[in-house]
Amino acid sequence: MPQTGVYPVYENQFQTGSSSSSLNNIADMESFSVTFDNGVEEWTPMDQEGWKRRLLTAKAISISVTGKRNVGDAGNDFIAGLAFKNGREAEAVFQWTFPDGTVVVFNDAVINVGAIGSGDSTAVGPLEFEVLSNGKPTITAPSGT
Repeated sequence: MPQTGVYPVYENQFQTGSSSSSLNNIADMESFSVTFDNGVEEWTPMDQEGWKRRLLTAKAISISVTGKRNVGDAGNDFIAGLAFKNGREAEAVFQWTFPDGTVVVFNDAVINVGAIGSGDSTAVGPLEFEVLSNGKPTITAPSGT
């Protein structure tokens, strides 16, 4: 049953893989942030007496994820394995499941690995990456809504 009310952020779940049939959770991720990059067209028609008109005409999503490198976890290994890839080889399926049951699937998302295994000698090695939408995602509302 979909959740209602407030919720802890950890109830968001992420899965990734080379195809929708090979998705795995990503272990040891600690935080994420989401940015919507919206394109807004503006114009000032004479009949609006100097007031601008606007229309949202484009949309993109970037998800920044930080966590720890966990060798042997299928999802973590998959993301880390994209660190040295370029072009279409750096694309993957990325799925975001919200606590209310909404599922957003980014096919051909660009995975931009920013940090892997570095840091102080006593620190746990990080895995940090961005998921950049590459076209319109598939959004499935929770069942029962």
